[in-house]
Amino acid sequence: MKKISNTFELSGFIANDAQIRNFDTASVARFAISVSRAEKNQAGETSFKSALINIEAWRKNENLASFDRLKKGEHITVTGYFKPEEWTGTDGNKNQRVVLVAMKFHRTPEVEEQPETSAKKSSRKSKKAA
Repeated sequence: MKKISNTFELSGFIANDAQIRNFDTASVARFAISVSRAEKNQAGETSFKSALINIEAWRKNENLASFDRLKKGEHITVTGYFKPEEWTGTDGNKNQRVVLVAMKFHRTPEVEEQPETSAKKSSRKSKKAA
């Protein structure tokens, strides 16, 4: 049987300061990340489709320093896994949702991609040939 991976990685801007709840041995931070994607319509015009993705991150209480960077507007990259949850509401209906749990997150460096020049390309080819 083929192994199925349950992971995600996404980058975006934090939409709101994290809401942090403390428990006896651990704490959880809940926050949303704004992500967007460019789409072209039939007329060739580009528009951006945005979405807010809810994330939760758990840490042991002695390890809470990483929550300090979860401030609105920060550009971060999050790696984690999907956690399905089920519960029965007070009305008796069964509910389901999928929670994105962050295992790691870090500030995303602002890196501008530089186009590769033809001189660099030719020097790479000559190195490979040597």
